[in-house]
Amino acid sequence: MNLTQLQQLLAAVRDHSIDAAAASGQILAALRDAPLDDLGYARVDTHRHYRQGFPEVVFGIGKTPAQIAAIAERIVTRGLSLLVTRTTPDAFDAVTAVAPRAKFHPEARAITLPAGDISAGKGTILVACAGTSDLPVAEEAAVTAELMGNRIDRLYDVGVAGIHRVLGERDRLHSARVIIVVAGMEGALPSVVGGLVSVPVIAVPTSIGYGASFGGIAALLGMLNSCASGVTVVNIDNGFGAACAASAINHL
Repeated sequence: MNLTQLQQLLAAVRDHSIDAAAASGQILAALRDAPLDDLGYARVDTHRHYRQGFPEVVFGIGKTPAQIAAIAERIVTRGLSLLVTRTTPDAFDAVTAVAPRAKFHPEARAITLPAGDISAGKGTILVACAGTSDLPVAEEAAVTAELMGNRIDRLYDVGVAGIHRVLGERDRLHSARVIIVVAGMEGALPSVVGGLVSVPVIAVPTSIGYGASFGGIAALLGMLNSCASGVTVVNIDNGFGAACAASAINHL
């Protein structure tokens, strides 16, 4: 039983279309399910959607295609949405054997399969990135947030080296409820965006840049030291984490 099914069951009790005893039996049957599916190499958290509103997400790095497929099968057979991040075409081939309708997003390096009624976010999450080289992280954020029920607007290649590009898109910036800003190099774009809008800005430093960028540390430090109010920062290349935070804000 997922959250939507539980809400429908409670509504049925309220409307007297099912009696309380029958509803209690269904709820107890759902609660008797173990909160973990133990595969030996992985313990799939099957109750995370009850606690956090979205099922456990599979991080693909370090897992074999067979392991990813087995974990995915446990998730989809319970009627839950599937998201695999940082994954490969080989893993996708394995997942389609157990979830034929799954979709692979090459730029985001993600596998998705929506399931059930996902609650819609209140507004639009704008995902902006400084350069085309930042697209893998930006797309990870966009695909993740979209699967979580949010309307997404993409604003790509608007870095500060040609600042007129982002300044010319102020209408789109102002129409967003949350903005994710992805940038490498010196990581200046979130400060520019943060100074233009009144909504939360979630900054994502990327590992893109020459040697002195230190694999994204320069961008991370620049974003942490932003003088623009309302800017918060996630880890280097963590488009997924930015999307989770943006989705939570957009669903409030």
